[in-house]
Amino acid sequence: MKVLIVGLGSIAQKHIDSLLQLLGNLEIFALRRSESKIDYDGIINIYELEGDFDFAIVSNPTSEHAFTISNLLKLKIPLFIEKPLFGELKYDKLIETINFYDIKTYIACNLRFLDSINYLKSHIDGKRINEINIYCGSYLPEWRPNVNFRDIYSAQKELGGGVHIDLIHEIDYVVYLFGFPNLIHKTFRSNSSLDISAYDYANYLFEYDGFCVNIILNYYRRSPKRSIEIVCEDGEYRADLLKNKVFWNEEVVFSSNQKISDTYLPQMKYFLENIIKNSSTKSLNNINEAYNILKLCLED
Repeated sequence: MKVLIVGLGSIAQKHIDSLLQLLGNLEIFALRRSESKIDYDGIINIYELEGDFDFAIVSNPTSEHAFTISNLLKLKIPLFIEKPLFGELKYDKLIETINFYDIKTYIACNLRFLDSINYLKSHIDGKRINEINIYCGSYLPEWRPNVNFRDIYSAQKELGGGVHIDLIHEIDYVVYLFGFPNLIHKTFRSNSSLDISAYDYANYLFEYDGFCVNIILNYYRRSPKRSIEIVCEDGEYRADLLKNKVFWNEEVVFSSNQKISDTYLPQMKYFLENIIKNSSTKSLNNINEAYNILKLCLED
């Protein structure tokens, strides 16, 4: 199998590692802008968009996704696109073109493959839900040791960064669990002590029939926290996503040794088995669904 990768950052390495575990006969090609780029073992650098590939991975900065995807369309191959899909909502025609040419797509939101999320998905059916509270906070300067956090794309608004879209995982799994909301309220701010151009705080309120979902995201929490609380009529589910545990009325009812970093492997397995080998373009989180989720994040 021949795979093309555009963007060889840290997230690309996770996808490469997953591919190497899942596929025996594999050739990896990286589309590079210049020959001065660093060489990686086992990866073949190319400088022109030519060749016969089985699929492409788009893992360059969000601000470059639309240009990259547009160029890749001539290859007529499936696309594995790292989240978030875009940084703006001005690509309706590109989406239409992808659908016209029947290009198979998957937008990578790996929390859909976290065991505790899927435990909740299988246990909330039939529950009378009154309220849901979601929190995701961590400290951006500690995301990448020995790197100035203000230099990474997450901190730079002009590169498509910002907690409101960088942590789109939380918005994505809400849709995965509960569907699309009826109404949305949102607040974005960037005036914390981090002093970055991108938003470092976001608060969403999603209204559904019978309940609301409150989502808080930030870049400045020193002690990381990632959780979901589902207040039902007969009790409360609480999931600690960092520990992959689910509580029902404060009693542990599910626990997994799986780490969030372990979800990249089942995600790639899903992509290979359901998108590459399956002729249907209808897949979990294809470009149409992902674009609608992006609208929840960005639309006024």
